[in-house]
Amino acid sequence: MSHNGFFGPFGGKYVAEVLRRPLDELQVAFENAMHDSLFLEELRIMQRDFIGRPTPLYFAENATKALGGAQIYIKMEGLAHTGAHKINNALGQALLAKKMGKTRIIAETGAGQHGLATAAACAKLGLPCEVFMGEVDVRRQQPNVAAMEMYGAKVIPVKAGTKTLKDAINEAMRDWAAHFDNTHYLIGSALGPAPFPDIVRYFQSVIGKEVEEQSQERKLDIAALCACVGGGSNAIGFFSPYIEESSPRLIGAEAGGIGPGPHENAVRMSGSAAKDGIVHGYKSRFLLDDDGQVAETRSISAGLDYPGIGPQLASLGQKGRIEFRAITDNQALEALQFFAKHEGILFAMESAHAGAVALQIAKEFPKEKAVIINMSGRGDKDIFITSPVFRPLEWEQFLQSELDRLKNGTDIHYAESLPTNLKKELENK
Repeated sequence: MSHNGFFGPFGGKYVAEVLRRPLDELQVAFENAMHDSLFLEELRIMQRDFIGRPTPLYFAENATKALGGAQIYIKMEGLAHTGAHKINNALGQALLAKKMGKTRIIAETGAGQHGLATAAACAKLGLPCEVFMGEVDVRRQQPNVAAMEMYGAKVIPVKAGTKTLKDAINEAMRDWAAHFDNTHYLIGSALGPAPFPDIVRYFQSVIGKEVEEQSQERKLDIAALCACVGGGSNAIGFFSPYIEESSPRLIGAEAGGIGPGPHENAVRMSGSAAKDGIVHGYKSRFLLDDDGQVAETRSISAGLDYPGIGPQLASLGQKGRIEFRAITDNQALEALQFFAKHEGILFAMESAHAGAVALQIAKEFPKEKAVIINMSGRGDKDIFITSPVFRPLEWEQFLQSELDRLKNGTDIHYAESLPTNLKKELENK
């Protein structure tokens, strides 16, 4: 837990006076809930029956043989309901908000997985839901946008700034400040003003607790845990049982983007570009320009392009307990392909960054050691990102044929599979 909302020099509650009351109210409600056996039992049952916990700890035998060195294991959070770890926190916070008497939920989302999880949790609990999402992320994560709307959520495109996650957070905070009497802001990562980092870590710690139990049952000798790090919700939950221990190695994969230059990545901890700063109500490490403004970031992964990092992870990185590595877009794509072809498992682009770290370090350890990857989500959502990379012509043909069908109002059963011009291209490929 934090100390008065701080993890070393990072954290805190740097907000306008209007938000201190709802944050204090949330702190009290959270602490009470953690000692409420009825709340905890209700949460446990929903974790089991709605989320599908525990998720498997899978031995990647083929990958292990291909790489040599340590045994590769994958914590399959992509098999949780809604396809990612985000549902752990979304369900916990939504239940807490309902117990507090809140009648409206708002959330921010980047890759869409938190928005999707929040929408599903709110549908389950009968709460109206609005999700703020950067316009850029709306475009590149259309499958998740469609699913959120199917669950009954209203998706609000944010057109300010870079039109990505940081701007979605800004808009959500503005909304909360104006409507906190009836509204709970269900933040999606282990960041923001206190007590959000503690709350999110608690609800996500179910991942690490399961890993600890599952690895003990199998008598695994864990050498390293690998997790991707945007804000840090899956990483801090995954690492949580081991934070106070000297081993195993805890490795966070950051978005190396397309290169090491300014605006080419979202590297906060493994490079030298980040600075201490206060953004979104908390102090941490951020990518800031010379004027102290949040700098633009870049990543193939919509969930990893946040310019800051959760305060607890920043503190643990500063202390050396967690090591960070920058993984480029291309390295993540290579890891995605590797695990798909060797294990039949399709990582989300975020999780593929963690997979890339495992590929790098596997040979550093003997075969009796284990390296565990947190597959924070599955890759279905990224089809509009990965298909143009791996099968560009076929993807173009599919999109064009679908556009033609929709324009012509043709029933899918009677539509031509491909437009004539693109069919010829494929035949000549």
